[in-house]
Amino acid sequence: MEESHRGSSSTPQSRRIMVIADPTRESAAALQYALSHAVLEQDELILVHVENNGGSWKNAFSSFLRLPSSSSSSNTSGSSPGAANFNPSTANSASSLASEIGQGEGNFLEQMRRICEVAQPKVPVHTECITMEGIKAAAILLHGEKLGVDVIIIGQRRTISSSLLGSRRPGGSLRGSKGVDTAEYLIENSKCTCVGVQKKGQNGGYVLNTKTHKNFWLLA
Repeated sequence: MEESHRGSSSTPQSRRIMVIADPTRESAAALQYALSHAVLEQDELILVHVENNGGSWKNAFSSFLRLPSSSSSSNTSGSSPGAANFNPSTANSASSLASEIGQGEGNFLEQMRRICEVAQPKVPVHTECITMEGIKAAAILLHGEKLGVDVIIIGQRRTISSSLLGSRRPGGSLRGSKGVDTAEYLIENSKCTCVGVQKKGQNGGYVLNTKTHKNFWLLA
């Protein structure tokens, strides 16, 4: 993971981590991974939602956002992309709160923020909603650069088409690319580290993708 130069040499360096927040299962998985494996208490967490048509989000979080109760390990040697110290107690607290998600008509960004505050009470959490002008991936890249983020975490829906035809064009143009895979494009073109997160079932762990790690399996 790329490190920020914020903070003094006597304390751990802080990072500004941006999680792409959508009312989808993929986004819930990305937030779960960020809270349980990527974010440290000296970091800053920013939940960014890009305005679009979206979809039904009720029950997406309540069924998917379950933080593991024990530390995770990978079947691949070396540390996982974005790995951080894991605290089971914060995971249990967030898991309890997650059962409330999808109930009522609350704003999903605020519900996600509440989960962050329970799971990582020492981490400052901000929510932002930006308007998409053109391609979603371009809007995210531009906003990430504006905020000076160190890490982008995004939920990823893996399909055969995205695997074979996904955006693997560093610096490539998005003009006319209506079918561009947002996560793939961010992974390949973001100036900072971008982690694509896929959740493998309820207890199946994660498949992580970055520019340097492909299909990295992190067990839950």
